[in-house]
Amino acid sequence: MDNVKTFTEASIMIREPALEIIDYLKRADYNKPTIRYVLYGKAGLGKSLTVAHILHYAYCNGFYLLHVPWVWDWFRNNRIESAPSTFVKGILDFPVISANWLKHFQAQNEHFLSAEDEKIIKTSQDYVWNQRETTPAGSPLSELVIHGINRVKYSGAVVSAIINELKLAASAGRCKVLVAIDGFNGFYSTESKVKAEDKSIVPPNKCSLVHCFLEATKQDWKGGAVVVTVDQRYGWPPANKSPLPVYLLTRKGFEHLDPFVPVEVKELTSEEFHSMLDYYEDRLWFQKGKGRDELAFLSNRNAGTLMKLCASL
Repeated sequence: MDNVKTFTEASIMIREPALEIIDYLKRADYNKPTIRYVLYGKAGLGKSLTVAHILHYAYCNGFYLLHVPWVWDWFRNNRIESAPSTFVKGILDFPVISANWLKHFQAQNEHFLSAEDEKIIKTSQDYVWNQRETTPAGSPLSELVIHGINRVKYSGAVVSAIINELKLAASAGRCKVLVAIDGFNGFYSTESKVKAEDKSIVPPNKCSLVHCFLEATKQDWKGGAVVVTVDQRYGWPPANKSPLPVYLLTRKGFEHLDPFVPVEVKELTSEEFHSMLDYYEDRLWFQKGKGRDELAFLSNRNAGTLMKLCASL
């Protein structure tokens, strides 16, 4: 994101992990249960940008997108507002975060939500919010989204309803859906800065959004795909431990995703390393000349570390 602001453009390097998953998506049988793909690797190697490349492919090929940019954003702020869930007892809604996610969903899927009538996904059941407000069966999905944005109190329940409707529509062959979650192991972390009304810490397993997206990543539907990343920067275990999914997901998370296709994101190849520096030179961010060998040594061809080494003072 820093580079997008600096260079006023969004450029993504084409790399093998993204091409591998895109090839799987092209050859998948969408009449079979959803396949889950897990991207793993050390911090800074490019898992998030791999997801961005896959999202671009899915967007261009007619998938609805259910995208969580970074799970830790939900739990990093101790001022996040929480309230008892309106649809599941014993857990909490994050109304503002849920409403912001709905805006994100609306922006990514605007071309579907405003499509011609026969192509619009419509609700399969009545959704009763209170004595006065109801979304009847047969309403466009866009009505659900707008209701959740305008009536923040019910935004968590609307997220759950949208995921449920898209799973049903995809299973019936009316659309294709890509679920993409960056930092999926955060759902099984014990780390959180969010506090309830009684000042107690709200762990991820007590958040309604987490329950919604765990439902989205189950294998009880077809007509789509699930791509998630596991990241050392988030939660337990500590960041200096193994980056492998079996460790970061914990047993419960591993069993939830199993079976899945693991795809490793590795250090930059020599060609990718020089392509990145060529781009910096082209954008007049990096002076031509010597020093590439030293940067390769200092960064160990880690894309994130290389970006920091080339950053401004």
